[in-house]
Order: sequence, then C-alpha cells, then structure tokens
Amino acid sequence: MREIIVGTAGHIDHGKTALVEALTGINTDRLKEEKLRGITIELGFAHLKLPSGRIAAIVDVPGHERFVKTMVAGATGVDLVIMVIAADEGIMPQTREHLDICQLLRVQKGIVALTKVDLVEEEWLQLVEEDVREFIKGTFLQGAPVVRTSAHTREGLQELVEHLDSLAGQIRERPPAKFFRLPVDRSFTIKGFGTVVTGTLMAGKIREGDSVEVAPKGLQTRVRGLQVHNQPVKESVAGMRTAVNLQGVEKEEIERGDVLIPPGSLPSTHMVDAHLQYLPSAPWKLKNRARVRFHAGTAEILARVVLLDREVLEPGEEAYVQLRLESPTVVVHGDPFVIRSYSPAHTIGGGIVLDGFPSKHKRNSPQVLDHLRGLASGNPEMVSLLMVKAAGTKGLSLGDLQRRLNLADGAWEEILSSATLKGAAKEIDVPSGGGRPKQEEILLVHKEAYERVKHEILEALKEHAKARPLEAGLPKEDLRARCPSRPSPRVFSQALQELVDGGQVVLEGDKWRWSGHTVELGGEQRAKLRLMENIFQKAGLQPPSQKEVEERLGLGEKEARDMLELLVRQGKLVKVKEGMYFWPEELKALEERLVAFLKERGEIQPLEFKEMTGLSRKYMIPLLEYFDRTKVTMRVGDKRVLRR
Repeated sequence: MREIIVGTAGHIDHGKTALVEALTGINTDRLKEEKLRGITIELGFAHLKLPSGRIAAIVDVPGHERFVKTMVAGATGVDLVIMVIAADEGIMPQTREHLDICQLLRVQKGIVALTKVDLVEEEWLQLVEEDVREFIKGTFLQGAPVVRTSAHTREGLQELVEHLDSLAGQIRERPPAKFFRLPVDRSFTIKGFGTVVTGTLMAGKIREGDSVEVAPKGLQTRVRGLQVHNQPVKESVAGMRTAVNLQGVEKEEIERGDVLIPPGSLPSTHMVDAHLQYLPSAPWKLKNRARVRFHAGTAEILARVVLLDREVLEPGEEAYVQLRLESPTVVVHGDPFVIRSYSPAHTIGGGIVLDGFPSKHKRNSPQVLDHLRGLASGNPEMVSLLMVKAAGTKGLSLGDLQRRLNLADGAWEEILSSATLKGAAKEIDVPSGGGRPKQEEILLVHKEAYERVKHEILEALKEHAKARPLEAGLPKEDLRARCPSRPSPRVFSQALQELVDGGQVVLEGDKWRWSGHTVELGGEQRAKLRLMENIFQKAGLQPPSQKEVEERLGLGEKEARDMLELLVRQGKLVKVKEGMYFWPEELKALEERLVAFLKERGEIQPLEFKEMTGLSRKYMIPLLEYFDRTKVTMRVGDKRVLRR
C-alpha cells in the first residue's frame, strides 16, 4: 500500500495543529516562536498509521493570512485534505482562501473536521454544519464527510481516522515518471550528517547514492541518505514525504522553491503556457500583463500574465495565458499552479501548466488558441503531436519531448508507437556528426512542416535559376538561409536529400540546383562564350585573370564569373583557384610532364618546376597546389613526390 499525503487547511486558531497532535501524538509546532505565540508559522509534519496499514504523512500548514504562501507550498502534492473549521467561529476568510487553493491545486479528496465541538451547543452545531455543507457545494469537497471533533475530549477522532482510511483507498495512483522531482520545502543541518532537505516527492523514484541537481541553481550533489518518517530507506517513490541528506552543499545554498531533479534532466524555464481559472471571489479585473505571484511546487515567483485573447479577465472567467516569470523554475505539462495578487496578496486564481518551454506567442492568434486548447485536452498522444507541430521546421528531439511530459519509459513507448504520432510526425535521423544518433537525439518534425521545407527548397532553387541562369546552383548553407521557415540543419538536410533522391534537385560539386534548370544563352552571350574559350585555349599555361577577361570582352564582374563557371561545368575550363582558370588539355599535358619527371627523379623542388615550365610564381604555386589537391603529387617539406 502506498503512502498518502494529507494536508490540513483552515483559518488561524481553528485547531489544525491540536487536531494533528491528538491524532498522531506529534506536536508539529517546533519553532520557539510558534510555541510562545501559540500559532503555526512554518510547515509542520507528522505521520499516522491508518487501520488498513496505510501510512498518512500529514502536512500541517499555517492558517494566518500572512503565511498563505507557506500554506500553498505545503499543499503541493497533497492527496487528501482535512478542512478544519472551528465550531465556535464557523467559516472565516482563510477557510475560503484555503479551499480555493486546494481546489486550484487539484487536491483529489477531503474531509471537513468541525473542531472545538465541546465549546458549543447542539443547536449551534447544526447551524454550522448547514453553513459548511452549503460552503463546500460545487467544490471537490461536496459530499465529503463532515466530522465533529474535539482535540480536548477526543470526540470524533476515531471516526475521522476511519474516514481518512476509507478515502485513502480511493486516491488515484500518481502516474509513473522518468525523472524524479522533489520540490524543497525545508532546508536545515543535522549535526554529524550535514545538509538535509525535505519535500513531497512529486514524481519518479529517488535512491541513496543518486546524483542530484538542485534546480534552477544548477548545483550538483549526491544523495548521502534518505529518510521517510524518520526511518532510513534506500529508495523513496512518488507520493512520499522524503528527507534527503545531501553531500557537499550548505543549507544556505538551498531554499524553499528549489527542486531536486536528476542532473541535466529537466531544464528551467522563464515562460509558461497555461490555462487560467480566475476566481469569482477575485476583488478586481485582471488586466493584460498584470504582475502576480506565481506559485508552483514550493516556489513563489513574480510573473506577468499575458492574456492571449483579451485585454481584461473578469472574475469567474477562464482564459489561455502565457506567464512570463521573473525568475526561473522547473515545471512540466499538467502541473497545477496558483496565482496571488502582487499587492496586497490575495489568492485570485490558478490552473494547469500546458507547456513549460513555449516560445513567445502572438496575441489574438486563432492558431495559438487552438494549439493551447489541444494541449489542455490532456491526451498524451495529442499533446506530444501538438508540441512537435509547435516546434515547426526546427523539429523537436525525442529527448526534449519526453522531458516536457516527464513520462515513464513504458508510457513513452506507447506514445511513440501510437497512430496519432506516427501518422502526422516524421522522424529525422540524419546525424550531425556521423553515425545514427541515440533515440533521444532523433528529431520529430510535423509532416506539414517537413513538406513546407521541401517546397521552400524547390522555390529557392527555381528563383535562383530564374535570377541567375548561368550559375549552377547554391551552396548548402546559402540554400538553407533562403528558406523562410529557417529549418534546423538536420531537418533541412533530410528534406534536401529526399529531393535529390526523387530527382527534383541535382548536386553538382558543392552546389545544389533545381533539376529543371537549363542554361539558355542569348546570341550575344553565345558569341562571347566562344571568344572566352578561344582566349584560354591560346593562353597556354599563362591564362588571363578574370579581370583581364572582363576588360577584353566588355563584361561585368558577375557576368564574367558566371560564364567562366559555366565553362567549368561544361568541362571546357579547369578552375585551379579562385579567379584562375586553365584550358584542360594544357593542364593534362603539364600533368604528364610532371609525372614523367617524378618517375625519373623521384622528387621535384619548386625551382625545378619553375625551370621545367618557365612559369612565374603567380602560376607556379597555384599549379603545384592544384596537383597536390588532385592527388597527383604529395608535398613533403618543400618538395613534391609522386603520390602512390
């Protein structure tokens, strides 16, 4: 049987701590100030063994309005809440606010404990019970047991425990996750052990000896030991209150709001897409870009609420929003959150994280709103596909997608093999550095985006062919830069290769051209091309420079270069270096002389090559380097030898 997390909630001085002590024998007020003032200031912890054998880990929260942010941190990960209402006072402001918070944090079940019943008459009790049942109508507590209790006389405690046990059996299991997450709610030092942090393990498993990252700070440490309810354990699983003894860090380096995760597993974010429920009790309208306090896990972070489809959100309305955080945090799809007003601080709403790693959205965009509605559906296959689609032509790696959902490997394999994902997403497996990438490095790109890349490549090559008909095509990176969607190199490379395989694109040398691109010269251009051939044919081993050709034929720089490159593609010239071209037969004859010389002498010095050819350094050095490059010769020091 798994452990359940039980949280208290309710107004200050309604007897939450006294009730927990009566149930467990543990006084959760441990601070000197708490004992002196008689109020709970910090989170307190206790545990109770239920009749079924289940263990209930109890988180006791403060009820004072000044400590609501502490209450929100304590309510993180709670499965079941005991809503404590004092019979002599009834429903009070923090009763309402705490119920709102539990509702927003998606607490599953609950019980109402009417405390201090020994202080009031039966008739008054009946009136309070009627108020309570009306108060919880329409909430997750509707129909929940309302138990009369007294910590002083112990009335109702056994009934309360029995209801707790019954409801505990109805709590849904937490979905399995790949990466553990433990939001820190306390950090302290134990003599002889060092730094200890506590929290409710939200997901996954953490084991003694595990490497740990303290996010978002990026601190790297290791688990020296684990405790659950003051007992050493080798492993803690999702849903357990856990104390973690960390190696090599000071308690001052870790604070409430930090999250323990596996190193490098879940990146931090400054931006969150979410579905927001604005409470009917909110005291004012929420304006676009209003500053709020964002509570997720145990963190409280200042943020701006960007309303994506309106300028103002009325109390009681819901909307899709983007939260721009002033400090980083770690969240994943499906996490609940609460927002409180900046000043004065009131709980005004909350909701569900739809995407923890979005890009900035254009407001009032039907496409953006449709995307967020799809994410809100909660269907893992559809959510995965929508995230891939949102990545556009950049693609999304399987590793990043799994991190955004934090699904266990078994559930992840089901998604990858689902018809939803396979039917609409394409796998990009072109490696960036040789060899097939690991599965988590494989990119997924939506088929619509992939086809868009192919279309953009063809359009870019056709436009280039029209604008520069004499040029062969475009280098790869120039071609990618002309794609308006800016595809990632891997998506672009695979799309380009498919076009080559399909015969729509041709690779010539280091340039790609549209297969329908044919060179069509006008009469004047054909005449100048023939003159150009004659010039180089007669020039022997001392051809003119491009500049000289331009002057002799009356050509512009671009036109001359295009015509020279055309002759190279036709095999009528050889490009030895930029701006230097030779007649092929002359080069072939020189190569034969050079090979004969090397076969006879074994090596040749630059001076000997100069004597053999009668060429100046202007031509001699480029030609030697050309023969090295074409693997006729090999340079050894200053001399050349025949390459075997």
